[in-house]
This record gives sequence, structure tokens and C-alpha cells, in this order.
Amino acid sequence: MSDVRAWAPAVPGIVEVFHARFTDHAYPEHAHDTWTLLVVDEGAIRYDLDRHEHGALRPAVTLLPPHVSHTGRAATHHGFRKRVLYVDAGVLPESLTGASLATPSFDDDLLRTRVDQLHQVLGGTGAEFEAESRLALIGDRIRLHLRGPAAEPPPTRLAADLRELLDARTVEGLALRDAAALLHAHPAHLIRSFTRAYGLPPHRYLTGRRVEAARRRLLDGEPVADVAVAVGFHDQAHLHRHFTRMLGITPGRYARS
Repeated sequence: MSDVRAWAPAVPGIVEVFHARFTDHAYPEHAHDTWTLLVVDEGAIRYDLDRHEHGALRPAVTLLPPHVSHTGRAATHHGFRKRVLYVDAGVLPESLTGASLATPSFDDDLLRTRVDQLHQVLGGTGAEFEAESRLALIGDRIRLHLRGPAAEPPPTRLAADLRELLDARTVEGLALRDAAALLHAHPAHLIRSFTRAYGLPPHRYLTGRRVEAARRRLLDGEPVADVAVAVGFHDQAHLHRHFTRMLGITPGRYARS
């Protein structure tokens, strides 16, 4: 018995999202050309990785490296339900393969929370920048487990430079990787620097800028659907969701007020 959902999101670094529930399926020995980032929501999984037996169960986060053979099967007759992200070397370098073989599972509540939050974002539309930001923080957290902490430069100038980029590209937006390349900084460091300096992550700052722009246009009498696209939201529903969450009132009611 199985229940499967899979899709390829428009998020750099994520090759595929895979949600599944299995009761009697057993994966034969195989390997991926991506990292496999796995969380179990129900039940437990037994798997062999590089000829060593391991287990995956809630709330741990499991990471399987690319090009290394592994299997997978339910640990009990009740089966299991899992969510998987297949991520590329832009998120985690293959140089971490040895460390991940030694430690394929992380008992880290913060990491698990971040993975859950990313899956929630990936289930919607128009949140690619937020998803990319959350993925960068996940990658950073995993590298901390596998490498240990590293010293970082002060955040102030870097945060200001990113804010200027976001202000200049409020409507069209930009990919986190592009911002990191322009500012010569690692994506996760960029997010941390911005959050320390301004008290919120860059994707929330960008959303706030778009909502502010929408408020002005709505009060000028522009139609809600036109405003949504004009300020950079994916569509009217996307604007409605963020506008209502931030202001406690729908865009239509705000305009009429």
C-alpha cells in the first residue's frame, strides 16, 4: 500500500520534493546523484547505508549523501510516512560525504522545525524566495553539525547592502543565490546578517515592502488584481494571504475603508 506525491519546485537547490506513505514497500539498494534530506512523520524506517544498518524515526532529521548506495524499508508492519527533499551540491558540498556517512541522523529540534517550515512553504505558490532562504538556513545548520562553527565577519555593511538590493528590486525580486553572488557572501551568512541587523529575515522584509506598496495603490483606487501583480506578488490570492496576515484585513476591505 502506498500514497505518493512528488513535484519539482521552482527553488534553486531543490531538485525534487517527495511525500509518501508506505506499508510494505522495500527500496532495493540504490543511489541518488543528490543529497537526500529525510524526515519521518509516522512509524520508523530501517535502512542500510554504505553497508551499515541505521534507523530513521521522528523527530530526527536524516541526511543521505549522493552517490552512496542505500536501502529502505518499514521497521514495523504499520509502515511509515515520510517527507524528502532531494537537494544539490549548491546546498551541501560533496566534500561533506565522509562526515555524513559517520553521522547520517541529527537529533536537532531547530533543524527539524526548519525542515518542517520549508515543506509548508513548498506546498504553496509565490514563495520561492522564502523557500530558498529557509533552505539556506537548513544547509547552514547541517554544515554546523558536520564541520563545527566557523568565525564570521560583522553583519552591518552586508545587511545594508542586501537591503539596498531588495529595495531596488521589490517588484521583480531576486534569487538568494544571485544576491549572495553579487555581495560575495554565503547565502546563510547573508540571511543571518540581515536578521541580526533588522530583526526579520530578508524574505519577510521583501514581503513587507510589497504590502506597503500595495496599500498605497489600493488607496489610490487601483483594482486588487492589478495591484497584486504590480507590486510583485504571484497573483491576487498571494497578495490576499500576506496582506491579511500582516494587517488583519483583506485588501478589498482595506481599499473600501
